[in-house]
Amino acid sequence: MTRPFDQVAVVGAGTLGAQIALLSAYAGYQVMLYDTRPGIFKETIMTIRSDLQSKNVDPFIPYAQWPACEERIQSVNNLAEAVGAAELVVEVVPENLGLKQQVFQELGRKAPSHAILATNSSSIPVSRLEASSGRPERCLNIHFYMPLRGMNIADVMGGTRTVPEVLDTGIRWVRSLGVIPLTVKKELLGFCFNRVWRAIKREVLHMWAEGFVDFRDIDRAYMVFTGNREDAGPFGLMDRVGLDVVYDIEMVYYKESGDPKDHPPEALRQKVAQGELGVKTGKGFYTYPDPEYLRAGFLDPQR
Repeated sequence: MTRPFDQVAVVGAGTLGAQIALLSAYAGYQVMLYDTRPGIFKETIMTIRSDLQSKNVDPFIPYAQWPACEERIQSVNNLAEAVGAAELVVEVVPENLGLKQQVFQELGRKAPSHAILATNSSSIPVSRLEASSGRPERCLNIHFYMPLRGMNIADVMGGTRTVPEVLDTGIRWVRSLGVIPLTVKKELLGFCFNRVWRAIKREVLHMWAEGFVDFRDIDRAYMVFTGNREDAGPFGLMDRVGLDVVYDIEMVYYKESGDPKDHPPEALRQKVAQGELGVKTGKGFYTYPDPEYLRAGFLDPQR
């Protein structure tokens, strides 16, 4: 597929930022990657690779291609340098509205006036960031899932003033990566599939936290029901995302609705406070790199 432009900048080299950068390089884009933490890109890539290999996953980008892709990504610690020639900037910083508004304000000043600014936020509509950028007509939500695991889908949504050609360019870029765009026609908190996934998260977190069901049995049921017996259920998936990220996302929904039922459980907050964040810290609901749900016997009726 023809690429809609050549230069991409990714701001944030965590779990998803690193994957978006790698995916863009694999598709032939020139990629600049910015993060305030030196060496975080290499560290993140190593963690992702270890996680995929422990689960015998054949990644969306073959392992043999990873080194070449990494070489095409220029990591810098200066934001102006990262975005100075970008035609698309994808922000992938923690799920905090104030932080994202601050980043969009900086991007509005430092990226070329023609550049599209996209947020990979898991829940926050770009309408809440667009004014900070000074260019609301060129702002988008483009929310990826876990593309290297084969979850090649991305929610795409405009803001209050996004012009049609910008939305179309964002969709074309997503397609050029081999990713399926899930277009949201009007603003919706949580976008397309992420809103479906969020409904599952909310329910199972409360079932666990209030002592109704062991989280392992919820995962067992999910794995059997979906027919995906060699991968995680909801709690293993949340470990993969990062429990700190999950907590922040749930707080976005709570602040929007004010409904106590939307507030994430205290038990989840405690896990985050204890540093039990999932795969990236070696412990979440499960212990890594050898989580219980991948062990023989996890789905054995006679366990």
